Amino acid sequence: MSAGLIVHREGAVLTLTIDRQDRRNALDTATYAALTEQLSLASADQAVSAVILTGAGAHFTAGNDLRDFQAERGAGDSAGLTFLRALSTAEVPVIAAVEGYAIGIGVTLLQHCDFVHIGEGATLRMPFVALGLCPEGASSLLLPRLVGRRAAEWLLQGKAFSAEDARDAGLATSVTPTGQALAAAQATAADLARQPPAALRLTKAMMKRADRHAIQETLDYEAQQFRARLQSEEAQAAFAKFFKK
Repeated sequence: MSAGLIVHREGAVLTLTIDRQDRRNALDTATYAALTEQLSLASADQAVSAVILTGAGAHFTAGNDLRDFQAERGAGDSAGLTFLRALSTAEVPVIAAVEGYAIGIGVTLLQHCDFVHIGEGATLRMPFVALGLCPEGASSLLLPRLVGRRAAEWLLQGKAFSAEDARDAGLATSVTPTGQALAAAQATAADLARQPPAALRLTKAMMKRADRHAIQETLDYEAQQFRARLQSEEAQAAFAKFFKK
C-alpha cells in the first residue's frame, strides 16, 4: 500500500483499491500518480490479463479532492489527466467495481473501463457545472455516445443517478446486490484470465482503435477549458461555498 492505494496481485489479476476512506476515497495527486504507475506496469506486463479498480470501505470515490483544485498548478497535464490518459490507453482490460458514491471523475473514468459492475445502492453524479467547471475525462465526447440524451441530464443538470440508470443507459455492465460489485468484478477477471492473453489484448486494442485519436484530442481540449474554469469566479465561489459547509 502506498499513497492511498492498495495494490494486490493474484495470478494474472491486479486489483487496485483506492483507500482514502476519511475522504470518501477522494483522489489526490499522490493517489493519481500511484494509479498511473500501476496501470503502466500492468500494460507492460504480458502476464497481467485484467485490472480491477475499486474503492475501500463503503465508497468507490467521491471524485477529485477539491483541496487540490485550489493548489498552484504547473504547466502540462495535471496528475488526474495523466491518470486518465493511462487508463484510456491501457492495453489490459480494466474492470470497475463500484459501491456507494461515484462522483465526478469517479464516473468519467468508468467510460474508459471495459467492464463496470455497480452495487445497487450506489449513487453516481457528475457535478462539474454546479462547481463552475466543465466536463473532463473525454466525457463530452464519450458520454453522449454511450447514454444518448441522458448525458444532458447528467452533465448539464448534474443530476444524480442510480446503478440501474447507469446499466439501462449503457454505462454499466451489471447491477449487483449491494456489497457484491467486487465479487462480480473478480468473476469477470477470472474469466478473462482464462483467455489466451495475446488475443485478449489485441482484441481490446482493436475495439479501441477507431476512437483513440478522438479521445486524446478531446482530453486535450477539455483540459484547456477545465484549467481556465478553475480560475473563474464561478468556480472559486462554488469552492468557497463547499469548504464553508
